[in-house]
Amino acid sequence: MSVENAASGLQRNVAQMVDHALSLIDVPEGVGAALKACASVVQVSFPVRLGGRIEVFTGWRAVHSAHRLPVKGGLRFSLDMDQDHAEALAALMTYKCAVVDVPFGGSKGGLRIDPRQYDDPGLEKITRRFSRELIRRGYISPAENVPAPDLGTSQREMTWILDSYTELHPEDLNHLACVTGKPVELGGIPGRLEATGRGVKYALDAFFSEPDAVRETGLQGSLRDQRVIIQGLGNVGYHLARLLQERDAPRIIGIIEREGALYDEGGLDVAEVHAYMLRTGGIEGFPAVSFQRDGARLLEADCDVLIPAALENVIHAGNAERIRARLVVEAANGPCTWEADRILQARGITILPDIFVNAGGVVVSYFEWLRNIAHVRMGRLQRRHEATRGQHVITAIEMMTNRTVPDWLRESLTSGTEEIDLVRSALDDTMRLAFQEIRETREVESDEARMDYRTAAYLIALRKVIRARTDLGLN
Repeated sequence: MSVENAASGLQRNVAQMVDHALSLIDVPEGVGAALKACASVVQVSFPVRLGGRIEVFTGWRAVHSAHRLPVKGGLRFSLDMDQDHAEALAALMTYKCAVVDVPFGGSKGGLRIDPRQYDDPGLEKITRRFSRELIRRGYISPAENVPAPDLGTSQREMTWILDSYTELHPEDLNHLACVTGKPVELGGIPGRLEATGRGVKYALDAFFSEPDAVRETGLQGSLRDQRVIIQGLGNVGYHLARLLQERDAPRIIGIIEREGALYDEGGLDVAEVHAYMLRTGGIEGFPAVSFQRDGARLLEADCDVLIPAALENVIHAGNAERIRARLVVEAANGPCTWEADRILQARGITILPDIFVNAGGVVVSYFEWLRNIAHVRMGRLQRRHEATRGQHVITAIEMMTNRTVPDWLRESLTSGTEEIDLVRSALDDTMRLAFQEIRETREVESDEARMDYRTAAYLIALRKVIRARTDLGLN
């Protein structure tokens, strides 16, 4: 599939999912078109001198809906980037924020570039120039538009963007909030790097805590009892897989990467596979397990849970009939096309949708943005108070029982809450509450046939967006 077709395909898929949900609710004429329209998009092209040559780069930043400010969404560096991609992903951000009750609008953008083809000084020069182009046009600011890392970008690029914004707006006291996903020492928040993968883990926890939900899929037992295949061992897939093995220990029987796939029915050690990838640059040659050159075929392998965690449109009309998982968990943005979604639903395969599953990153970005706006780290005001109160409890117990409290309990009661504990607890709570709302929507709105999770999630998102836009007089 060409870049243009992939991009327009994602945009079409999102529109069809929105249309399907809108067909189930009563909205005034024209509201649907207004909801699907992208509010604004900017394209910038700029030259950069690299050594003895000049290269011209093109980038985009799209705002889908500004019913809440700031708008939020990542910046990706990829050769696949174009305007259609920016608009489609911005729309997904709008709905994602609404599903998990994060008060942001949706935005997305990126630069058409392969970052691996440039050294660090060159990439810094390109990133700073791109960010200045967006800043000058109002597409990066703490109050209006806040980027975050995405495909091909990381904490490093966010630091360059932050510094570029500070240079252009030295008077802005909230400058740290112009971007999220920063290093902790520069205003970031603990847990942001792993947030999307951890959010997927909490989504799975929420699902498997509901016996009825598990039975509907045809699965049995807990998360520990499942056979799992993960497509993509990047930032999202790796942190998810690591947490799964540390906490629940399901059998991860397959890992799919760009050059092929690993398969072992007995289970793969994620830490060892990841270490091998870092050492060699790929998974080919990993010892003692089967390697398949055509990694996409492993999507069709027999398993209980299939987790596409990297690319868009990997499950499509051409392979959906051969998918054998009972549960598909969309850890990536748009991994199932609309046609594939309909085929899988008709076959009785359950899908947990991306606008819920993939929301952990923006949830923790929201916490980071709040931290920057408040100019105080989470928990700072009450940590010592909690520790002192815990000591009072220990003293009271020892006085009443004439016994010494064990060291492990003493440490637990007197440590005070760390910021990372607050972030993880709040993310867990957010994902569980969102799943409960989706479950309740399915139960209330379904007739004889049970509504699928994607439709329920879109109904929730669209109603929240419509209500906000109506209150603001935007519809």
